[in-house]
Amino acid sequence: MTTVNRDTYKVDATDKTLGRIATDIATHLIGKHKPTYQAHIDAGDVIVVENIAKVKITGKKLNQKQYYRHSGYPGGLTTKVMGAIFAEDPRKVLEFAVSRMLPKNKHRVERMNRLNIS
Repeated sequence: MTTVNRDTYKVDATDKTLGRIATDIATHLIGKHKPTYQAHIDAGDVIVVENIAKVKITGKKLNQKQYYRHSGYPGGLTTKVMGAIFAEDPRKVLEFAVSRMLPKNKHRVERMNRLNIS
């Protein structure tokens, strides 16, 4: 069994674009920036994001981008606009962006647990 050395990265989100931050975070959570990257080993790092309320969201995404959920029942599709989610909790918007950039496999939950947003 290999031991994994996890570093801690701090990211300041002030005046940075949401998508570019999410891309860098996803790369570090997966561990692809390391020369010892192997797809079957979760060797990513711990990420601490600060000042997420000051992140820059470009264009009309706050009013036009929609997030979908389905309850599983007929007619159970609900939508929510990005601006409403950002007003409630800005951390959720970054969590959605990063989570959807990660591979959909068994490591996804473990990687998201290493993302700390304040």
